[in-house]
Amino acid sequence: MFLVQLLLPLYDNSRQRFASAHFARVTDELTDRYGGVTAYLRSPAEGSWVEGGGTVDKDEVVMFEVMVDHLDRDWWSRYRAALEQRFAQDELVVRATAMERL
Repeated sequence: MFLVQLLLPLYDNSRQRFASAHFARVTDELTDRYGGVTAYLRSPAEGSWVEGGGTVDKDEVVMFEVMVDHLDRDWWSRYRAALEQRFAQDELVVRATAMERL
């Protein structure tokens, strides 16, 4: 079993907050495909990273989690690319961790 986590930005590149419909769509898509999703929307995390020129960028992100029995890497790669376009991002973090249900 795997835990797939998606980190999505709260704000676009001009610092305008994404409409809640953006996140509701992700919830609907993942629920339809995998039968459920957990979304952490109330307490955004802050991410920071160094760009090529040495400047530090920051973003507030929310996390979506899905537990899957089989990791369909091709589907997740396509879905990440679609979300990058939808959220106008150069790169989004979608990560999977092997897990055991207790």
